[in-house]
Amino acid sequence: MRMRSAVLLLPLLLGGCLAKTAVDIVTLPVKAAGAAVDALTTSQEEADRNRGRAMRKQEEREAKEQRKVEKQREREEREAQQAQGPY
Repeated sequence: MRMRSAVLLLPLLLGGCLAKTAVDIVTLPVKAAGAAVDALTTSQEEADRNRGRAMRKQEEREAKEQRKVEKQREREEREAQQAQGPY
């Protein structure tokens, strides 16, 4: 008897699960398409962030090159002073 009432109540208990599964199946293509569009497009915020990052990296490269040139110039000045000898 107990098993029979459990079997009779089973469809009522699983009805919500089946409905949720049906909704998930129906909305899956829409979610997938939305994810694909998000992956293929760049928002203005992302573009600005990427541009700022690129500018900072360029400035870092320029500063590094400037330091390198300055060190080379200082080295050449020291070598020239050493070559002239003390006065």
